Formats: sequence, structure tokens, C-alpha cells
Amino acid sequence: MNRMIYETDRRCVDELRMDLHTFSKLCSMLRATGRLHDTRNVSVDEMVAVFLNVLAHHKKNRVIQNDFYRSGETISRYFNAVLEAVLCLQNELLKTPEPVHENSTDERWKWFKNCLGALDETYIRLHVPEVDKPRYRTRKNEIATNVLGVCSQDMQFIYIYILSGWEGSAADSRILRDAISRRHGLRVSRVKTQCRIIIVCCLLHNLIRRKMTIDPEENELNENIYNQEEDDVITSIDSSEEWAVWRANLADHMFNEWRENRNPR
Repeated sequence: MNRMIYETDRRCVDELRMDLHTFSKLCSMLRATGRLHDTRNVSVDEMVAVFLNVLAHHKKNRVIQNDFYRSGETISRYFNAVLEAVLCLQNELLKTPEPVHENSTDERWKWFKNCLGALDETYIRLHVPEVDKPRYRTRKNEIATNVLGVCSQDMQFIYIYILSGWEGSAADSRILRDAISRRHGLRVSRVKTQCRIIIVCCLLHNLIRRKMTIDPEENELNENIYNQEEDDVITSIDSSEEWAVWRANLADHMFNEWRENRNPR
């Protein structure tokens, strides 16, 4: 533990994808839930480190056994315990929606008054029983589930919705309309372990955004920007005439302001 986690901030980020301060904060929050306690042989810090190390590097149980000198049963038990404990923090870690203010001057958001955030959809691969694979098969023949996310202006998750059990090839517009039309449409649903892991990753993303003032991973990405083709994006959503008119007016307004700023009189 000392060599892997507490040696330096950089080592902690490499192993757990968060710095020491954020890791300590997460451990404190999980202790406060009452679901995790130090035992005679394993501390809460070690339980959380095991969990984060699996998520960060997709390591198998056998590899974690060797890294932490624990049995496979112990690794599995504490992984699931931490998973459930982090899910209990969703009310704290999910970003409270804040609409774009009427007097916003942010060039990226000022056009979207009262907008709560940006919504997008993606596919995330899953391991499912052979009998269920046809229901999860995507257009690219991958076994995956649909995930809808709404993010705030500062790139934190407001809502996460896992469409577990839906066919991956279902029409995007149908999925979107169904999710939004439900009474609690974009709230977290009860799902199986793999889908819970997806939700927990989103919650941990929010914690890292709040507590890590410097993210070395982002700095490295900014230095190596490249174009990447987007796959499995929403390509068509049925829209009303009212929405089409609003969108056209917004585009005209944005273009006219850009042209005036570019060619001042």
C-alpha cells in the first residue's frame, strides 16, 4: 500500500486515477456512510485502493491477489462492498442541476438560457449470458448496453441512465423519448453489477473533477490532440416543428452575432 499509493501523488494517480487528497476524501466519505469499517486485517483505505485499482486498469482478481497479497474471496468481497458504498454517495456526488442564467456571458452557453446541461448517448461493452446476447447486440455486432448521460457546464454528471436490457440496435430516438417520458426518466435505475460499475465510474468522475485541481492525464491529452471518428452516436431524433424553428432561429442569431463581431462598423 505505501509503495503503491502513498509514495507520491503521481504514483497514486497512476495506480488509482486520483491524487492522494482525493483518495483520502473518498475514504472519509465512505466511512461516513457506515457501510465500510476497518477490520483486523484490512483497512478501509486498502479496500478502496483495491476497488479503484481494478477500475483503473481492468485487472483480474488473480492479478489483484498478487498485488495486495489477499485471497480471491477477500478481493471479491471488498470490491462489492466498496461498489455498494459508493452508490450510496450518489446524492452527494451527482451534480445538482443549475440552469444557464439569463445574463450568462459564456460564449459556449449563453445561447441556451435555462438549459440544465448537455445530453449524449454511448454504448459500453458488457459480458452477458449467451441467451441474452441478441438483446444487447449493436449495429457493429458488439455486446453492449446503452448509457445516457447529462453533463453540466463544468463537465460533471447530472444524470446517468443505464438502458439495461434494451437491444443495442434499438432506434436512438425511441430510446431517448422513452427515457425522458418516464416519471423518473433520467434517474439512476436498479441494475446488475456491471451497470452499477458504470454508474460508480460516473460518480467518481464527479469527485475527481471537484477535488483534483490539476489532472496530469488531461494535460497529456491536451498535448496530443488528435481527430477521432465518433462511432455509435445519435444520428437522428424526431423533432417537432416548433423545435426545428427554434433551432433555426438560434443558428441565425449566432451567425449574425459572429458576423457583426468579425466585421465591426
